[in-house]
Amino acid sequence: MPTSIVRRLLALGAVTAAVTAAGGLATAMPAHAATSKVSVVHGIPATPVDVYVNGKATLKNFKPGDVAGPLDLAEGSYDIDLTKPGEPIDKAILSVDGAAVPGGANISLVAHLDEAGKPKITPFVNDVSKVGAGKARLIVRHTAAAPAVDVRAGGTPVFKNLTNPNEAKADLAAGTVSADVVLAGTTTVAIPATDVDLKEGTATIVYATGSAQDKTLGVVAQVISGLHSAPGGVPSGDGGLADEPGVNVWWLAAGVAVLLLLTAGSVRLATRRTTR
Repeated sequence: MPTSIVRRLLALGAVTAAVTAAGGLATAMPAHAATSKVSVVHGIPATPVDVYVNGKATLKNFKPGDVAGPLDLAEGSYDIDLTKPGEPIDKAILSVDGAAVPGGANISLVAHLDEAGKPKITPFVNDVSKVGAGKARLIVRHTAAAPAVDVRAGGTPVFKNLTNPNEAKADLAAGTVSADVVLAGTTTVAIPATDVDLKEGTATIVYATGSAQDKTLGVVAQVISGLHSAPGGVPSGDGGLADEPGVNVWWLAAGVAVLLLLTAGSVRLATRRTTR
């Protein structure tokens, strides 16, 4: 793989330099390639992973519940492998070859469980259109091993019969909303009430994750800012990790790795790679 992309990634600044020091990224993108804003959500319980990009380890021990990004990722093609932490690439548990990365979108890439409890990867295109003055956008995504659910605010269903892997959204008055999740058409609580702070000019994305059968249901939140009606900067994502030490070392590599899995359409389970 040509090394020109390494120089291009270095131009991103200190974050990229840290990623390169942690393992490096080898890609080959032209200078004029379109880019996407990419965030990555890890919603598979009890499944930390190491990530390999084009045969090189780029991320160690990416943990469930973590949100990485956003990053500007150039469109292109990559080979990705996920292994159990510490295991070599030839024992990959999930691989994708020639993954196509799109350009010009704002995307959340979610590793999660399907309704039957099997791991899968789903890309969501985020709505980053402007919201009205005093408004915020709430997006709820069902990415859990659970049947259809209703999402309630203050005990009243606001999103009904939401199934995996779909979403529902609404623009609401900014403020704190107490929301819980119940089985569709019932009052049986699947996920207890959580206070969601809807800040003006943001989109708050709440992911239902985990497994009902294994009693690991929970939520992961992602915030996209900069959606004020008046110009307020480029929309970006805040996964809640920005203030944690070391996150800038990892988010670029994490986004590259998982994005490819989510967008390629050629994801495969693997116990051993036979060719490269």
